[in-house]
Amino acid sequence: MLTVLPVNSQDKLREIFIASGFEYSAQSGCVIAENAEAVIGKCLYNITNDSITIIFLEPSDDIMLADGILRSALHVADFRAITKAFYSDSVSVDLLKTLGFIKNSTEKTLDIEKLHESCCKCEKSDK
Repeated sequence: MLTVLPVNSQDKLREIFIASGFEYSAQSGCVIAENAEAVIGKCLYNITNDSITIIFLEPSDDIMLADGILRSALHVADFRAITKAFYSDSVSVDLLKTLGFIKNSTEKTLDIEKLHESCCKCEKSDK
């Protein structure tokens, strides 16, 4: 079974950050995708009272999974009423462009409002 959930254990968060080559802090957060307890993707981020910064996102070769993982991470911020989202230099800009989440590449902002849109632009049918 596929699950995409935030990591709540500080010890596990620290372990994931260190294993991924990033510095862990009190602002660190992570969403992981698991299939039968095997990690198949993750999004590392730093979150404050007013913004979230995505610092790592994988996989880059499964667009639908990456989209779901990124949306799950941004949902953590949205749930806290955080409306500012950024990405760091360590995230694949090509992946973010493919996913359509880049709001402003100069400011490295992400469009968190995309959470309230369908990922496939489906339209309701009157049938």
